[in-house]
Amino acid sequence: MSRTEREALVDLLSQKGINDIYVLKAIGEVQREKFIPDTMKIHAYRDIALPIGQGQTISQPYTVAFMTQELKLRKGSKVLEIGTGSGYQAAILYKMGVEVYTIERNLKLYHPTLKLFDELGIRVRAKYGDGTLGWAEYAPFDGIIVTAGSPDVPEKLKEQLAVGGKMVIPVGSRTSQKLYVITKETEDKFVTDIIPEFSFVPLIGKEGWDK
Repeated sequence: MSRTEREALVDLLSQKGINDIYVLKAIGEVQREKFIPDTMKIHAYRDIALPIGQGQTISQPYTVAFMTQELKLRKGSKVLEIGTGSGYQAAILYKMGVEVYTIERNLKLYHPTLKLFDELGIRVRAKYGDGTLGWAEYAPFDGIIVTAGSPDVPEKLKEQLAVGGKMVIPVGSRTSQKLYVITKETEDKFVTDIIPEFSFVPLIGKEGWDK
């Protein structure tokens, strides 16, 4: 895969309304083909979701860019990702200079992705566990990004969001969600913007869907 293909993807995302220069720069630098199965690599720079095994997907680049842009991050921001998956979203955040904490509940994805992070020199804190419960040890977080659809907003994640921080999370049924962009204005006041028509794999966990 060539840098020209990544540049073409960046141009497409810009045309679709992504204007955060740091998000676009990161997408232009991260090699998406590293995060997908060999049989899918030919499609690495198409703006589509792709299967990565275990019934999971690597999100459409536009979705990754849109969710990341909505967090309004700065270099050094501390972000919790729920659903490590292939590792691509975490890699984008890392390239932006963000301090990344990521949780994955599927061991068959978790171990290969940790190995890939090591091979690519991507330094993030990762753990295996129930992402719906967050990671209280390192809270509060300036941003929380949930990469699977939830039936509701997990209370533990709201608690672990810093005042002034933002969480992006798909909320709805198992097959169709709306994207919630939640800003924590005070310890007990949250403001939510709702963006329709997103689709993610289900968020499994104590405060998510059952298996």
